[in-house]
Parts: sequence; structure tokens; C-alpha cells
Amino acid sequence: MSLGDHLRELRYRVIVSSLAIVAMTIVVAFFYNPVYTFMLSPWVQAVEVLKVTNPNIDTQAVITGVATPLMLAIKICAMGGLVLSSPFWLYQFWAYIVPALLAREKKWALLFLAAAVPLFGSGVAVGYVILPQAISVMMAFTPQSVPVLNLLEINQFLELMLQLMVIFGLGFLMPVVVVGLNLAGVVKATQLAKARIYVIFGTFVFGAAATPSTDPFSMLALAIPMTILFLLAEVICRFNDRRKLRKQRMELAVLP
Repeated sequence: MSLGDHLRELRYRVIVSSLAIVAMTIVVAFFYNPVYTFMLSPWVQAVEVLKVTNPNIDTQAVITGVATPLMLAIKICAMGGLVLSSPFWLYQFWAYIVPALLAREKKWALLFLAAAVPLFGSGVAVGYVILPQAISVMMAFTPQSVPVLNLLEINQFLELMLQLMVIFGLGFLMPVVVVGLNLAGVVKATQLAKARIYVIFGTFVFGAAATPSTDPFSMLALAIPMTILFLLAEVICRFNDRRKLRKQRMELAVLP
């Protein structure tokens, strides 16, 4: 396709994905109260953990500003819409890449979707699960010698939480992208092996820079799974390259 055709195709995929996210956002809006309770659960768990080591800790969740409750509701519903519509927009992403592949490689579309959706969901879940520990680590620095009231601004907390969950979800998609590039012939397993040390180092740098919280626990919770997933993707790419090489040899063997 020409550059104009590629841009029109990209615009179509983006519009369709956006409509899916908006539709799921509206669905989440009907269940806003239970979703809101679910989103604040990590904070409640973190406070319980802190009270074990610091029984006198005083915390309170607050909302400041007239428009903050409305913006809060929009952010929570939009995050829920993004997660629920992930199978759809991930498929649109793959469908945009598929025309560049050979016909025999398009069979990997369903496999890509089957791997990408659970990985994205797993990343979001890990970001949600590690949040109480991250909060307790950061709030543990509250001095105990002087009475201090910890005020949690709910809007800022949920922004931190949503960023963390999205970053973890996208980070867990790295092996799918690597394998997809290998299937497209852009990246070979030998190249991944040569760049392994740099990728692992970059993964830890990404984990430190991308996680909104400053505690090392969140960085390791993102960097270590991404490293393991990259190594797994490298193994898959190696098997795929060997399969392609065997197939090429067989095709050359049957030529007169």
C-alpha cells in the first residue's frame, strides 16, 4: 500500500479502537460504585499492613475540589473501558500489521490475540496486587516520633494506580511484540541473543523510570517479569527461526 493508504488504514483502526473503548467505558459507568470500592481496596490493605508495625498511624482519604469527583469518575470508567476493550484494540493493532505479513504467517493472528490479552490482563493484575506493598513501603517513612496525619488525595492516588496498572499491562506485552517482529522477519533470534544483556539492563531502567512510585519493590515487580518474558520470547523466536531454516532447506532439496 502507498503511504496514504497506510495512514487511512491506521486512522480507521484508531477510530474503531477508540469507539470500543468508549463503549466499554459507558458499560463500566453503570457499575461505578463497586468499581470505585475495588480501586480503593489497595489503599485499605496498605493501611492494615502499616498498622501492624505502626499502630498509631493516622490516615484519612480526602477529595479536594468541586469538579474532582466528576473527573475521578471519568478516569475510573475510562480505565475500566481500556481494560475491558483490550481484546478488541489488541486485535485492531494486529490487523494493522497483518497485511505486511505473508499469507502463511497470517495464521498467527489468533495466537497473537490469545497471548496478548492474557499477558496484558496479567500485567494489569500484577500492578494492582503489588500496589498495597508499594504504598506501605512509601508510607513507612512517616515519622513515628511526631504525630502526623497522612492525607490521601484520592484523585492523585487513583492516577498513580491507573498509571501503574497500564504500565504493567503494556510492559507484559513486550514478548508478544518481539515474537511478532520475528514472525515478520524484522528481528532474528541471533540478534536478540546479542542484545540480551542490553535489553535486560534496559528493562530494569524502564522499570525504574516507568513506575510512578519511587519504591524499588514496584521496579523489581515490573522488571523481573519483563526479563523472564523476554527470555521466553527469545526461545520462541529461536524455534521459529529453526523452523524457517528447515523449511527453506526442504524447499531447496526438492528443486531440480
